[in-house]
Amino acid sequence: MTHRAGGSRRLSTGALARVEGEGAMHIDIRDGELVDVQLNIYEPPRFFEGFLRGRGLEEPVDITARICGICPVAYQMSACAAIEDALGITVDGPLRALRHLLYCGEWIESHTLHIHMLHAPDFLGVDSVIEMAQDHRPEVERGLEIKKIGNEVLSLLGGRAIHPINVRVGGFYRVPTVAELQPLRERLLRGRDLAEEAVDWVAGFSFADLDIDHEFVAAQHPTDYPFLAERIESDGGVDIAVADFPDHFEEHQVPHSTALHARHLGHAEASTDDADDATDAAAVRFEPGNYLVGPLARYSLFSERLSAGARAAADRAGLGPTCRNPFQSIVVRAVEVLHAYETAIKLVDGYERPDLAAVPYDVRPGTGHGVTEAPRGLLYHRYQIDENGLLSDAVIVPPTSQNQATIEHDLWHFVEANLDLDDESLRRQAEVTIRNHDPCISCATHFLDLTVSRT
Repeated sequence: MTHRAGGSRRLSTGALARVEGEGAMHIDIRDGELVDVQLNIYEPPRFFEGFLRGRGLEEPVDITARICGICPVAYQMSACAAIEDALGITVDGPLRALRHLLYCGEWIESHTLHIHMLHAPDFLGVDSVIEMAQDHRPEVERGLEIKKIGNEVLSLLGGRAIHPINVRVGGFYRVPTVAELQPLRERLLRGRDLAEEAVDWVAGFSFADLDIDHEFVAAQHPTDYPFLAERIESDGGVDIAVADFPDHFEEHQVPHSTALHARHLGHAEASTDDADDATDAAAVRFEPGNYLVGPLARYSLFSERLSAGARAAADRAGLGPTCRNPFQSIVVRAVEVLHAYETAIKLVDGYERPDLAAVPYDVRPGTGHGVTEAPRGLLYHRYQIDENGLLSDAVIVPPTSQNQATIEHDLWHFVEANLDLDDESLRRQAEVTIRNHDPCISCATHFLDLTVSRT
């Protein structure tokens, strides 16, 4: 349908592929004015927090891994961090290094899947990676090899690439010998070279203009680019202990989504009750408190901590010390893949097998908090453990729920600035605006309905 100024206009697509989960997006334009944008998540809740209550303290590590087949390590690492916090144990030295290495493998495979299979088709004017492979077969094959090497890291350390089974509270069930780990080095060197090529490739894409002003929030480590964390930081002044997350950030329900939204309480002075005009959708929904987690946040807060090769690649790509254009998130992800490879090589070179595969612990009651940086951003877990070592409460705040309101905000601003686009162009760019953030709506079915209504 072509654009007809001042007329009735309805645009819909039955399925937006290359996102994970089920939902719908609605854009309402009346008399040439944008009045509403919704990322409507209608998929039924999955109740993982309920499943965890009454379970033994070792079980969340394996149960939460089933939340996502692409980023199971993130759920395992945050679960371990929270339970270990409750038990008062510290995992450091070679065991922490192995966890860091395992996480590198997940960043590699997850980011590479998004870059090459889900996001790159948008910039090449095709609808799928299958179609993309017709004219860009070498790039697709390179992406598959980069991802495969990440899977090999997960298989070696985790026991298998999907839903690893070797991770436990305190460390691992078994740790590799130096001899077992060394053959991985050659594969990582190969992956590093391919990842560097991938950065240069995606940096050559054409990017729409969208300069966002969201608060960036990320986990923080004193010296490392954030994977495993000790604190939480933002460019809006947040610098808090992990245990203080519930005092600063809050999940809440919105009518149009079965998935919770999140907001930063310190910046959420406004509310729907404060809106002078209830029909002003922007004033109602996009109140202060929205924030963004994920690659743009990590990069903009800690780009100086990237590995040397990743920093050089970012400079070649023209990123600068910060990046506030979500359309360039594909470049930041590619830089992070290169960083993960270089970090993994360093960890393999410095590996010394620990005497114990896991830190021993005594069961005790308590509440523990844990955050790590999943590929999509900060992932928070909180568990309450009773005197018998059973979980009496569980809270999990995934990155996508924290980003949903911000994704809607991006949609609003992009659509509002591009109302003169024809229907097909607007639809495609709106879809890309969602995929910029690699939303994992349910970590299951790849399906999203898009409806744009113009009156």
